[in-house]
Amino acid sequence: MFNLNRVRQQLGQGMTEYIIIVALIAIAAIGVYSYFGQTIKGQTSGMAAEMAGKSAATGQAAAAGASDKAAASVAKGASNLGTYGKEQ
Repeated sequence: MFNLNRVRQQLGQGMTEYIIIVALIAIAAIGVYSYFGQTIKGQTSGMAAEMAGKSAATGQAAAAGASDKAAASVAKGASNLGTYGKEQ
């Protein structure tokens, strides 16, 4: 009886570790998608257009435009040691 409880605890521990790893991967994926969201969206729409037999330039141009606007807004701000790390 004692060994059966010990086996159940070990199986439960393995499942808990697996759930924690899956949750960390999901959080990382959400973070990457939020950071590169417009680029991923443009690349995905470009791939879909290519698979449909059309040009991918439209989707990639939209992604480039979104990145251009984001870069321009960051470039307009004043950067010094007092604002370091507060860009976003």
